[in-house]
Amino acid sequence: MGGVSRITRFGFVNAYLVTEEDGYTLVDTMLPRSAKRILDTAARTGRPIRRIVLTHAHGDHIGSLDELAAALPQAEVIISTRDARLLAKDLTLDPGEPQSKLRGGYPGAKTKPTRTVEPGERIGSLEVIASPGHTPGHIALLDTRDRTLICGDAFSTLGGVETSAHVNWRFPLPTLATWDRPTELASARALRALEPTRLFAGHGKLVHEPVAAMDAAIARAS
Repeated sequence: MGGVSRITRFGFVNAYLVTEEDGYTLVDTMLPRSAKRILDTAARTGRPIRRIVLTHAHGDHIGSLDELAAALPQAEVIISTRDARLLAKDLTLDPGEPQSKLRGGYPGAKTKPTRTVEPGERIGSLEVIASPGHTPGHIALLDTRDRTLICGDAFSTLGGVETSAHVNWRFPLPTLATWDRPTELASARALRALEPTRLFAGHGKLVHEPVAAMDAAIARAS
């Protein structure tokens, strides 16, 4: 059993339902007022949402968290230990981190995570992969069943595959909201080294066999 379903809003921001034996893991919650679309999509299959995982704490990824958490009180809420601070609107940087400016919106949420994760941990079939740069605690998720990669904003596929270390003028927002581009570029290389079979990004459509496109994006950013 497996599979990833994309839910999109306005054609540019995505959430994903990952099928597990006990129901769904929801990855990201899109913009505010997206909860109904997510809940309706899950309800049509009759499968419950068991977990809500956030790739990072930007507003277009946590925007419907509070509404969903209220509708799904039994669901786990999971984010990286580092970005949990950003979710709580603590925007301080650690001494060992690049002292670049935090960019993008961090509206925070009333909902507190029930679990924080570190790289290498598992969330059902998903392995947590460190991918800092867009935000300090950004994570990607690798489906260990088929090597599908849900990469958050480490890459965008809207207007072509691009790492958020490099501006894609057809859709510049992920790069303009990136905290530290050198760190982001290193993460893009690490994600490409996983040799994913499919790439699901926070913005844009699914890309099958994405390694060549990821290589080209990394080269443009290098």
